[in-house]
Amino acid sequence: MRAGGIQERNYLLYGGCCGLSSGILDEFLPLRYNHCGSPADSRGKVWRDTVCAGHDVLMEGVPRPVIRTPDQRIRVFVSSTLRELSDERTVVRAAVERLRLAPVMFELGARPHPPRELYRSYLAQSDVFVGIYGSSYGWVAPGEEISGLEDEYRLAPPGMPKLIYIRDEESRDERLDELIARIQSDDTAAYLHFRTPEELEELVAADLATLLAERFDASRASAAEPSDDDAAADSLAGRVPVPYTTTIGREQDIHRVRELLAAGSERLVSLIGPGGIGKSRLAIEVARACEDLFPDGVHFVLLEGVLEPGLLLPTIAYSLGVRDSGDVDLEDRIARALEGRRVLVVLDNFEQIVGAAPAIVRLGSAAPTTTFLVTSRVLLRVRGEHVYDVEALPAPAESEPASLQRALRSPAVALFVDRARAVKPDFALTEHNADAVVDICRRLGGLPLAIELAAAKARTLTPQAIDERLGQSLPLLTAASRDLPERHRTMTAAIEWSVSLLPDMQRDMLEDLGVFATRFTLDAVEELGAGRSWAGHGMEALSDLVDASLVKRTDLAGRSTFSLLALLREYSLGRLRARGEADTMRRAHADYYVGLVGRLAPRLHGPEQPDAVRSLVLELPNLRAAVRHLVYTGRLDEAGDFAWRLFAYWWISGFFSEVRLWMLELLDKRVPVATRTRAIAVFFTMWGDMWRRPSDQVIDGLGDAARLFVESGDPAAAAMALGARGSSRMRFADLDVSAAEAELTQARDELHRLGDWWTEALTDVALGLLSLARGEIEGSGVHFAAAATIGVRERDAFLRIVAGNNLARLHFFGGDVAAAAEEYAVTLELSAELNYDEGAQYAFEGMSAIAAARGEAWRAGALAAVAEAVRDRVGLFDVDGFAVHLQPLAAVRAVDPGSVAAGERAGAEMSIGEAFALALPEAAGQTHGVPIPW
Repeated sequence: MRAGGIQERNYLLYGGCCGLSSGILDEFLPLRYNHCGSPADSRGKVWRDTVCAGHDVLMEGVPRPVIRTPDQRIRVFVSSTLRELSDERTVVRAAVERLRLAPVMFELGARPHPPRELYRSYLAQSDVFVGIYGSSYGWVAPGEEISGLEDEYRLAPPGMPKLIYIRDEESRDERLDELIARIQSDDTAAYLHFRTPEELEELVAADLATLLAERFDASRASAAEPSDDDAAADSLAGRVPVPYTTTIGREQDIHRVRELLAAGSERLVSLIGPGGIGKSRLAIEVARACEDLFPDGVHFVLLEGVLEPGLLLPTIAYSLGVRDSGDVDLEDRIARALEGRRVLVVLDNFEQIVGAAPAIVRLGSAAPTTTFLVTSRVLLRVRGEHVYDVEALPAPAESEPASLQRALRSPAVALFVDRARAVKPDFALTEHNADAVVDICRRLGGLPLAIELAAAKARTLTPQAIDERLGQSLPLLTAASRDLPERHRTMTAAIEWSVSLLPDMQRDMLEDLGVFATRFTLDAVEELGAGRSWAGHGMEALSDLVDASLVKRTDLAGRSTFSLLALLREYSLGRLRARGEADTMRRAHADYYVGLVGRLAPRLHGPEQPDAVRSLVLELPNLRAAVRHLVYTGRLDEAGDFAWRLFAYWWISGFFSEVRLWMLELLDKRVPVATRTRAIAVFFTMWGDMWRRPSDQVIDGLGDAARLFVESGDPAAAAMALGARGSSRMRFADLDVSAAEAELTQARDELHRLGDWWTEALTDVALGLLSLARGEIEGSGVHFAAAATIGVRERDAFLRIVAGNNLARLHFFGGDVAAAAEEYAVTLELSAELNYDEGAQYAFEGMSAIAAARGEAWRAGALAAVAEAVRDRVGLFDVDGFAVHLQPLAAVRAVDPGSVAAGERAGAEMSIGEAFALALPEAAGQTHGVPIPW
């Protein structure tokens, strides 16, 4: 390869010269399947027929691609001399077929056509060009000037990916050397050297897999419009934020903190400083500068909307992608996800939950390769903490004249100029205004946020006017708060001054916005405006605040969201309290989100489920704030109902630990609540113990919840609690089969009678697992199929995944490998659409088992490693209980340990795109219309 590495090959092939149009995935990659197209055989027919009968209904509304028949797999044209490289052609064919692709080679069948016409036609119908060159240039036919070898290369379409492999030789035909030289200068081709056929086979297999994955990723990136799913991932998945503005004056700080982290001895570094000093910006830049030090990832955890210490672990888990299903202690899940990985976790705005600092120490002890970078206004005061004080930006010393040259060397002045140009593009630092700008930076103590607020006024005021107004206002404002540290007084005064310049309506709105957590939408703002001074002018007033650089606007997949900096939110909320209106705005905020949940909760069951989940992900900080406002203002019954309505969301997204904390807080209020509210709180507090610590107390607690639900007139919730009680019995070593079956059956029948099909289906899954525990395979299949049928009928992705993965296990152990492969492909795609990691992990394990059963040792190892990586990331522990692939993998490892080990090494390094490209052709090469959003 040109530089000897795969990264350059990726750049050459996909760096723009071969860009994919949106939708080309339908033509290039057979990664979509009609899983119900193959004839059903007698084995497993009951289960498969019930599922397949309605499968297309689940996919209704999704545009259908051009459908290839199963024989039309990706075609790989192989070009080489025949006799000289016969061994190499054999191994390349094996590598291509190993990936379920179609090799296009002369020796695969006789054709009654002239050779040149034949390979022209073959090339026209192929997707990838693979060239293998040894020492021979090949035969030049009479009347021709070049050999067929060179002619094939020339005839390959310009947009076709070209993978070239050159065998190391002591000497070559001169014309072949000339051809290779041209290939080396061809930006549409990439090449590697090899020595043996065995080495060539592995190179071709690896490069084709990478090619598929890169094409897969490129097709997603070229989609006409980003999806909500992409937006949620970009904004919420723990990724390091991308600053909207240039970071100025922090080069030395970035370098010093990077050195601390690179040394490896400091595993908890705290960036300490007052509000507005630039701690969060420094943490962002350090995280971006340290990506090479942490090969397993950098995760940025925003804590500004997290006010209870008990929510630290759920927030870290969410940012890491660890799902809390309630079955394992969350701290253990996070530790498992971090174990053995070189990871940097950034915890931003820690000061409000500093009491949770010991949890960081425990995580660091359990995962010693993990490093934590914390921003806080106060010290954490835990063992192992290394403090880095964040200082203000230097301004020219007051003892020196404020000349233009001195001003140009000052980071504080550079920041003012940069931000002033953002609002007034023709702004320039001159001899005429340099002294005023320097004076502004001195007055503001070099505090970045204060300087930015002042610079935002450059649109309407000259630097001299800004300096004059600051000179009049700051001394009065800082004098009013002499009990605060000097820099804090300066920052508060700068905010007060900036806000004082606003008209009354915009100032009132800014203070009202303090009730929101992190981001908010225009709809929410306008809803809260009823009865406020800015009612009916929400859009206009909000736009003015954006123009004043007090509110930031961000577009997420075509949806505008707005946010306040943490300091401005604190200021606004403080003003609300001072005016005695904080509770009024809390009630209005809670009312809006209670209504929003009322609108979204019904969509969590059925075809709109993925969209509803994505909408709730974007609103998660305000959902938390709404529950807090409901509890704070004594609306405990509404808080319980709020949590109950979102039960499906908590399950899919993994937030049960967080909800449990809310319910414990609710119960601790020790004030009268409705019977149903108490039932909800008891149920949620029992749910986690039911999986983690099953006991007689849990059985009794769930029984109490069921009784309370009955008393409150909610029979569906009572049946759900009864079903949970039966499921809890299955966690006991001495399983009481009769009691578990009686409770689950009664719950399922009652749910069916009431029309609660979602919980009915999940109860059928539990009955299927109980049948498995009793060794009743056929009976378990009937239950799983019943649940899957409901999922298909109602077009509910979550039900389809849960039931489908269990069905697929039965198909596999029953010997129907094809049916299992089809089922796992469905669940993998739907898990991706729903961003449901556990469903995807089980599907990857199933596909590993299928590959092992087929003797595909490398694929089996690779898919097992992918599944293990997902398990580690989300902190799943139940390997022995549900992992279908362990025995088949052990069997194929005994026969071909080298290939399994090679696959495991490759799988451990795969991106999610590469994993999907490897896994999904497993089914049959047919297509349906479900796009894979990962």
